[in-house]
Amino acid sequence: MEIDISGAVQGFVQDVEKQVASRAERAAHVIRKYELSVLSNNPKRSGKVYRKPASNKTYTASAPGEPPALRTGDLRRSFRPLAKSEIVQSAKHYTPGIRTDVKYAPLLEDGTNRISPRPYAEEIKQKAFPEVKAIFEEKYT
Repeated sequence: MEIDISGAVQGFVQDVEKQVASRAERAAHVIRKYELSVLSNNPKRSGKVYRKPASNKTYTASAPGEPPALRTGDLRRSFRPLAKSEIVQSAKHYTPGIRTDVKYAPLLEDGTNRISPRPYAEEIKQKAFPEVKAIFEEKYT
């Protein structure tokens, strides 16, 4: 004999799944906030000073090991929180995050045979983690 209450529990499970998906989306926005912070020019970078093309202004590039310096802002503006359809994956696995389609983003992160890495992803994750963790530790209703 089986005593099954899955019907009674199913609504609760669906509510919790919706809350988790919502929290994953909120967490993605938190990650985006820290991405904007890490890829800003604050603190100033310590690399070589260059003249901006077609102007008399200059900017200080990042040194190896520093997050990329802000020159045009294209990389910084390109990151977007994952869409809900991207957050919800197979087997009810929720992954909050951000993504960019800028082709040079991984080249800056990992470096090439011509430039040293300008890592930024790990710093973003470390700064965002406490706030993301707090989002998922909130009481489920």
